[in-house]
Amino acid sequence: MIYLDNAATTKMFEKCVDVYKNYACNQFFNPSAGYNVSLNISKELNLVRQHLLSKLGLDNGNIIFTGGATESNNLAIMGSKRNGKWEYVFSEGEHPSVYNVAKKLEQDGCVVHFVKLQKNGQIDYDKLNEIVNERTRLISVIHVSNETGAVNDLNLINKIRKEKAPQALIHVDGVQAFCKIPFSLSDVDVDFYTISAHKFHGPKGVGALYIKNLQTIKNIVFGGGQEFGLRSGTENIPGIMAMDYAFSNIDVDKNFNIVKQLKQHLLNILLSDEKVEYLETESPYILSVGFKGVNGETLMRALQDKGIYVGTGSACSTKKAGNRVLESLGQTKDQIKTHIRISLDFELSDEDVVNAGKTILNTYHEIWEKVK
Repeated sequence: MIYLDNAATTKMFEKCVDVYKNYACNQFFNPSAGYNVSLNISKELNLVRQHLLSKLGLDNGNIIFTGGATESNNLAIMGSKRNGKWEYVFSEGEHPSVYNVAKKLEQDGCVVHFVKLQKNGQIDYDKLNEIVNERTRLISVIHVSNETGAVNDLNLINKIRKEKAPQALIHVDGVQAFCKIPFSLSDVDVDFYTISAHKFHGPKGVGALYIKNLQTIKNIVFGGGQEFGLRSGTENIPGIMAMDYAFSNIDVDKNFNIVKQLKQHLLNILLSDEKVEYLETESPYILSVGFKGVNGETLMRALQDKGIYVGTGSACSTKKAGNRVLESLGQTKDQIKTHIRISLDFELSDEDVVNAGKTILNTYHEIWEKVK
């Protein structure tokens, strides 16, 4: 098996299982209890917050542990909502866990703007500049597109915020960026940043939200007041500690260069056929590739039978027709149908990628001969 759908999820590090087991079976105490062993767990929890801030390139700020990216995105958006004539701005390239929250705001009567994408997959900064104004409450934008690998310029977005709406908050969905592309939040001023552990070899069902200032957000879950009152419920200590192990043992710069080379090896094979189309983007981890004349889902299923696993887009929206993100880039429905999403990982070998590339191209040719 060669797994090429790492944007959907990654294989958990085996060591994470040992960490998880230790905190589930040995150090299993509730950090909110008053006895010493629980207080020690609470201290360890706060150390993980500091580790995560450091991995983000920050010295200060707040980390709220959540059940994953969907919850973090919902908390950032709905928790920052305020009454009054505020406006909310999103890109059309957002993951469903952001886009559908934006649609909910719209249904509730809020003024919501969706900014189109450029042909390179990035948000249209000129349109963003036109839309942002003194009534803007929140700008929410994905850091790295889960569909194309396009990387949005957070500094430029922040510049627009400062010039047009200094009161506005910026939320960034960093799920496909954190532990994958080199960046530091010390270089850009954002208010909220979302991460999800299972995208970087940690466990499923755990994530975090960086919050610059706790006063800018309100809770949307009510209960015992854990996580500074913003996310009530006993913390998932085993998951959090396993997540800590995962991100602490990832060398972002080294892995980025490895994946960059793997991507080039793969493209050298695929683009040897002029019928294959590829959208050039900055992140080497995600490739959106079109195979002229062949349905992407047909190709995906045929590859599955040969032990090659690719995707056709966001795993959270594969049951829905079309592709909202690719449509926003100006691609036709016929073009979109031919696309598959290939997402790489640093644990793949050159041999894996070469074998996968040859198999993908050969399988495409087999189907093409039948349908042309």
